[in-house]
Amino acid sequence: MFYLTELEHPIVQAPMAGGTSTVELARAVCEAGGLGFLAAGYVAPADLRSGIESFRESTDQPFGVNVFAPAGPPAGPDAVRRFAEGFGSDAELGTPRHDDDNYDEKVELLAELSVPVVSFTFGCPDAREVGRLRDAGTAVWITVTTPEEARLAAEAGADALVVQGVEAGGHRGSFDDTAPGEIGLLALLRLVAGQTNLPLVAAGGLGDGAGIAGALIAGASAVQLGTAFMLCPEAGTTPAHRAALTTDAPTALTRAFTGRTARSIVNGFMREHGDAPAAYPEIHHLTNTMRRAARAAGDPDGFQLWAGQGHQLARELPAGEVVRLLTTETREATQAVSESVLGLD
Repeated sequence: MFYLTELEHPIVQAPMAGGTSTVELARAVCEAGGLGFLAAGYVAPADLRSGIESFRESTDQPFGVNVFAPAGPPAGPDAVRRFAEGFGSDAELGTPRHDDDNYDEKVELLAELSVPVVSFTFGCPDAREVGRLRDAGTAVWITVTTPEEARLAAEAGADALVVQGVEAGGHRGSFDDTAPGEIGLLALLRLVAGQTNLPLVAAGGLGDGAGIAGALIAGASAVQLGTAFMLCPEAGTTPAHRAALTTDAPTALTRAFTGRTARSIVNGFMREHGDAPAAYPEIHHLTNTMRRAARAAGDPDGFQLWAGQGHQLARELPAGEVVRLLTTETREATQAVSESVLGLD
């Protein structure tokens, strides 16, 4: 069983579905002393197996895989239809459907392969699923956005909690997207720490050592960063997305792209289709074709630009250098706080 105390550096690379997370990125983070993650979301089980095997062929370091928990009940078809009509008759839309992203097959695969860490987002696995993974030697992490979700995750048998503040880029990990957690990271860490003694992994808006030090002081055992790694050459971030990350453009929460609340750099798609209903994954499937085409064409107004509120802190450096730099900055920031509090010269 993997424990956070085994990490050389308390830095976890967030799993970023849709192609940003790569085997190369996860390997570089792991070999630098952090914990790299592969993203199982939107990946066929056979391709997920291939990715895990490829990772293991290149390094013997521990790693994690993130799974999307099944969505809630299907959305009302009328709401999805009305939203689709807003794109006009010429739009290249996909067919909305409700599915579970091959959830059961992926959980069984990860147990079969004894993946060191499996994290869940969008919901809480049941105690049977947690037990199946733990019996395979896998540590189970569950993403939470409220103290109540933390309590439920602890009751399900989680080994650690990924505490996701509202500052985080990409999808909210909330169990119920009709009421997604909107608490800032530091406040959420303190509230969750009052609910459980489980190790906490802080996520949301972090991008430099001072921020990491603050999260560790607030009770986290490690931090999880996504946007901070998106400019690394090992990441699968597209050129248009990379360019947007280097600007001071604001971010906002929206359901426009997938029907599930997520944080993106504000763009034309968000402004035009911000009235999307809570309908995941129906709207994801509806808009996926046009978003993929916009991404391929380099049109930053046509697809999601996932980013945390601190996206300007991201550095265009190899992932291993990012891990080492963040570690040095964290050590210096922590030392500065200690000297200030203790009145040392």
